[in-house]
Amino acid sequence: MRCFIVLFLCIGLASCNSTTTEPGIVFADNPVIAHRGAWKAKGFPKNSIAALHEAIRLNCTGSEFDVRMTSDHVLIVTHDADYQGVDIETSTYEELAKHKLPNGETLPTLRDFISAGMINNTTTGLVCEIKPSKIEGRNIEMANKTVALVKELKAEAYISYYISFSYDVIKRIKDIDANAKVLYLDGSKSPEELKNDGITGLDYLVWKLKNKEHWIKEAKDLGLKLNGWTANKEEDIDWLLAHDFDYITTDEPELTFERIKVASEHND
Repeated sequence: MRCFIVLFLCIGLASCNSTTTEPGIVFADNPVIAHRGAWKAKGFPKNSIAALHEAIRLNCTGSEFDVRMTSDHVLIVTHDADYQGVDIETSTYEELAKHKLPNGETLPTLRDFISAGMINNTTTGLVCEIKPSKIEGRNIEMANKTVALVKELKAEAYISYYISFSYDVIKRIKDIDANAKVLYLDGSKSPEELKNDGITGLDYLVWKLKNKEHWIKEAKDLGLKLNGWTANKEEDIDWLLAHDFDYITTDEPELTFERIKVASEHND
C-alpha cells in the first residue's frame, strides 16, 4: 500500500512539473510585423500558413492575417471580398475550398490558421484583422465567433492584437474580452478618442501619420501603442524607426530588419 501511495505521489509531481515547464510565448523584441505573413521574398501566397511559418522563422514580433466569414458562417483567412473570383459572403466554405492556394494549400479556416501558429512558435504574435462586412449584424457575429474560437483553442497568449477598420468590431472585442489588445486601422480617430474608448492603440497608414505627425506624441503621452502600415520603402521604414514606433507592418520584413540594424549602428 505504501509503495502504491509513493508511486501515486511521484506521478502527480511529474505531472505538475510537466505542466509548469511547458514553453510559453514571449513576443520577439523587435517592431517587425509581417503583413499577411512573410510571403514576398520566397513567393508564398499571402495569408498562407507557409507565409505565417516564414514570419515565425524570421523571428518577427508579429504576423498579420485577415479574417472573413463564409455564407455558412465559417471563419476563413483571406484578404479580398472574393477568393479566386468567388464571392466569399455568398459562398460556402466547401465551395471556396475547392480552389487551392497557389502553393497547394487548402484555403485556411481561422481554426486551422491559429492552430498552425501555435506550433513551434515562442516569439511571433498573431495579429488578427477582422474584415468588415456589409451585411447587417455580421461584424458583431465575426467578433464574437473569433474571440470564442481563440478561447476554445486556448490561444489567447498567441494573439498579440485584434485589428479592424470597423470601430464596432474592436469595441465589441473589448466588451467581451477586457484583456484583449485592439488597434484601430481607419485613421479617423484621434489618440484622445481612442484612449477614451479603451482602445489599445492606433494602426494607421504611414501617409496619414505623416499628415498628422502631432498624433505621434499625443499617442505616446496617452500610453497608446503605435503601428504604421504598410511600410515597404526604406524612407518610410526609417521614418517610423526615427519616431520610435512600437510596430512596423510591412511586406518587406527582411528589409525592415536590415534598416533596424543600420539605425542601431548609427545610434551606437
